[in-house]
Amino acid sequence: MKKYIILVIVLLFSALCLNVFAKTKSYPFEVVKSGKGKQSIIFIPGFASSGEVWNETKANFEKDFTCYTLTMAGFAGVKSQPNASFKSWETEIADYIQANKIEKPILIGHSMGGGLALAIAADYPDLISKIVVVDALPSLSALMDPSFKSKENNDCSAMVNQITAMSGDQFFQMQKSNMPKLLADTSKLDMVVDWSLKSDRNTFAQMYCDFSNTDLRDKIATIKCPSLILLESYFANLKPTIENQYKNLKTANFQYANKGLHFIMYDDKEWYQTQLNNFIKS
Repeated sequence: MKKYIILVIVLLFSALCLNVFAKTKSYPFEVVKSGKGKQSIIFIPGFASSGEVWNETKANFEKDFTCYTLTMAGFAGVKSQPNASFKSWETEIADYIQANKIEKPILIGHSMGGGLALAIAADYPDLISKIVVVDALPSLSALMDPSFKSKENNDCSAMVNQITAMSGDQFFQMQKSNMPKLLADTSKLDMVVDWSLKSDRNTFAQMYCDFSNTDLRDKIATIKCPSLILLESYFANLKPTIENQYKNLKTANFQYANKGLHFIMYDDKEWYQTQLNNFIKS
């Protein structure tokens, strides 16, 4: 009888520990859950961006879908975590989906978030129902250097040192001058620059370096789900190059924006929303 009681106590204690761990596990992102619906959408923002970049987008889906909007650790004021990497973020998003029993979600990712959507759908092909990639490529560096090959154990220390050594004003001026190349909607410029200013400088540099070393061109061959690839208007001039990068993604549906730059959700709103509606609600 005593042995039975001890066994029950051990089992109850183990269950309690597991429950506490499940509740306290720290993921490398913050999550805002909204809307209601059996089908879920997970929104992944781009480099140094807040989940707020999806505010107008998710407003159109919250009535019929449960929305999970992420902001990655170290970006846009969210507390940083050590050892940030593209691979670890991919793994942790997939773990979050599984741990929270989110059944066959749709992933929508912008820029680096689009890269994460591709990687998750490739490495966990049965986990995802659809993906939308908003202006991202399997290998950004290969667009500028066709001979690019990803390096193992890539050393990002030079990039980290360069970015973290900048003064606050130098970093601000860099972001202020670069952002108009990515965003045509001037009413959003200050907001997007502010997200990068609120980002942890070490994470900013580390993830820029790591994503620049990422090459998903072969990996995407394992993606099984329907994939909508939304690209900025300029990329229409580079269709052969762009679509060659995606040649292994057999489920790709390419659509090129009519106007604007990298932040398509702001620069070509009506076209963008129509594409999403047609793809997600079909």
